Amino acid sequence: MNTKLFLKSLLLFFFCFAIGNAQELLTLENAVKIALENNYEIKIADNNLKIDKTNVAIGNAGMLPSISAVATDNNSIQNTSQTRLDGNTVELENAKNNSLSYGVALDWTIFDGMKMFAKYEQLKELQKMSDAQLKMTIINKISSVNSVYFDLIQEQQKLSDLDSTIVISQKRLEFTKNRYTIGKSSKLDVLNAQVDLNTDLGNLLKEKQTYANAKTLLNQILARDLNTDFKVSEGINVDRKLKLVELITLAENQNPELVMQIINKKVSELYLKQIKGERYPIIRVNTGYNFNESKSSLGFTTQSSSNGLNYGFTASLNLFDGDAQNRNEKIAKMQVDNSQLLIDQQLIQLRSNLTVAFQVYLTNLDLIDLEVNNTAISKQNLEITAEKFKIGTITSVEFRAAQLNYINSRIRLSSAQFQAKLSEITLRELAGNLNF
Repeated sequence: MNTKLFLKSLLLFFFCFAIGNAQELLTLENAVKIALENNYEIKIADNNLKIDKTNVAIGNAGMLPSISAVATDNNSIQNTSQTRLDGNTVELENAKNNSLSYGVALDWTIFDGMKMFAKYEQLKELQKMSDAQLKMTIINKISSVNSVYFDLIQEQQKLSDLDSTIVISQKRLEFTKNRYTIGKSSKLDVLNAQVDLNTDLGNLLKEKQTYANAKTLLNQILARDLNTDFKVSEGINVDRKLKLVELITLAENQNPELVMQIINKKVSELYLKQIKGERYPIIRVNTGYNFNESKSSLGFTTQSSSNGLNYGFTASLNLFDGDAQNRNEKIAKMQVDNSQLLIDQQLIQLRSNLTVAFQVYLTNLDLIDLEVNNTAISKQNLEITAEKFKIGTITSVEFRAAQLNYINSRIRLSSAQFQAKLSEITLRELAGNLNF
């Protein structure tokens, strides 16, 4: 069998293999969509954001008055004895007394040292914090989906490579048996070819298990039935145009963890404002409209009623609290300082992570180029070795070495492409622009 016929047989095998393994194609876009719809962590983060949005209200910051309806009804039954000014004594058993009061009251803090305004701004910042938390959760989940998805592409390519090496090993065994039949090859060559084929079959079984486990993991990340069967797209395209300076600029503006640290500093500053507000007086106004009725079985007045408006204000100022005000302000200022230190620390860590990840990214790009060249060379070497093997100028062991070199170079190429893609995903995740 010449080389062209051998390659045609190989292509026919792959065509039949593809038809026999037709499955639903799961694209990366669909996988991300399913993850965003189903993932529990994202749902929890989204609910937390809705909670904080609901909390952003002037009433929650203490800017609105409180209005309450009040009703009080007091009753008593008593044995009563009264001695009046004229000396007469009046006694009554089981004397009934009743007092009923009801009305509407309003209480409103109109000044508290501007604390209510700082509290309202703080609620807004907490909403931004939840928004950044949601974005970070989404980016982390998309990063996980991308990593596992491209790992599946790599494992799928490994299956294809191992299938191809089995075809080669089968043809080698067939050819060796034919040569042994006509006395041009030894039994040992046949046994070596059979052992190598069995080894390849064993490697294929292991790879199928690895591939199945990776599919289960992706189903788990997508929060769907773990037994859902699918296949992924083919090929890994790596963006070669990433620039470190641009990534650092993006990260400094939109990296979720850094954004959360900046918001946390703002929250600390607003808390300090609320603490400082304790130095100012608190002024409250109150008003209400009340109805009062009273009945008594004994006394100068047996029944009375009244209704009307009442109003007033209260003002209070903390003059001395055991120096707690000064302590609280110092602690709040130190919390602001710590928030700034955390921002500086996060910036340095972020730049360092980006620099390291970018260097790994460049190395992986070089490895792709190297393995592309190695694969081309090893393929050419395998074709030449196959021709020599057929005419008997090289041994079966030498042919096996050329075969393994070719297959291993293809596997290394897939691995290099996957590692480069992981580096790209890591860089985009750190920069906060992993598309979703």
